[in-house]
Amino acid sequence: MSIKSIFFALTAMTLFALGTSAQNVQSASSFSKKHSDLLAKQSRVKDQIQVKEAQKYAADLYEECEPEPDIYTEGWDSDLVNCYKDANVPNTKVLDVRHYVMPIKGNYVTSHYGYRPQFGRTHKGVDLRSAIGDTVYSAFSGRVRLTRFDRGGYGFYVIVRHENGLETIYGHLSRFLVKPDQYVKAGQPIALSGNTGRSTGPHLHFETRFMGYAINPEAIFDFGNRCTHTDSYTFSKSTYTKARDYAPSKRYAAAKKSVKAEEKEAAADKNKKNDKKDNQVTASTKKSTKQSREESRSTHKVREGENLTKIAAENGLTVAQLKKLNGMTDDNIKVGKVLRVK
Repeated sequence: MSIKSIFFALTAMTLFALGTSAQNVQSASSFSKKHSDLLAKQSRVKDQIQVKEAQKYAADLYEECEPEPDIYTEGWDSDLVNCYKDANVPNTKVLDVRHYVMPIKGNYVTSHYGYRPQFGRTHKGVDLRSAIGDTVYSAFSGRVRLTRFDRGGYGFYVIVRHENGLETIYGHLSRFLVKPDQYVKAGQPIALSGNTGRSTGPHLHFETRFMGYAINPEAIFDFGNRCTHTDSYTFSKSTYTKARDYAPSKRYAAAKKSVKAEEKEAAADKNKKNDKKDNQVTASTKKSTKQSREESRSTHKVREGENLTKIAAENGLTVAQLKKLNGMTDDNIKVGKVLRVK
């Protein structure tokens, strides 16, 4: 068999594998042209594969899977900010807060969580400084539950329910960048900040809630250092309103306060001991004084011109009794002599 015949047979088989019938090939020259065209097309494959397309394909291939849909069922169709009013909320729950992104680039808290007596209500989040049009980011991965407008409160706001069980609320926005039911990743832009609703100036109102309970965001986030305090946050019905602050200055202040308290306690103990000692000295002094007084009342120092008769009469004694008390055998006494009279 000639080389030409072998070449013709092989090319016929190749075309058959490509879905082209070998019977349609009329000659080797016709096949050669088609073969050349095929090679020409293959030579341009590299031009058809773009780097961006390859990266997108890889990202889609290894994209983080969405959570199980059950966390998006309870109260999902509710228009309320708190859609858990009838839910059985556990007393404590450990929440994973590792995979986070700060909701806005600024880190300055303009208004903290807590009761506002001038308004007669509780501020259930924190206000973060921002300008109109600043990008607002989803704090954790999850799905958008609501994008609404509240003229007397939040203004334009977004609620995102997250895989860790939290819901975050972003208020006073100027524009939405997401829609309800849309899945978003941590750090994905979801809105632009603004000054809508009940607001006195441009800022982002940010809330963190667990099954309707408005947790103090500063219990989870350290806004000054743009991080979370710890990798997990333990929700508790008794402490969820309290902030946490692990800043060195705070720890130093607490340590200093503790040292002062210890010093104060030590000083109080010292004063107490000194007081006890002083009381003992005072008691001893009083006792000694009393004894001295008693002794002075039971003795008499002979003065100039006195005799036994006068001394005995002044102390209600007879001369014989006075002499007996002092072991005297005669009536002679000297000035300055101390005599017992009792």
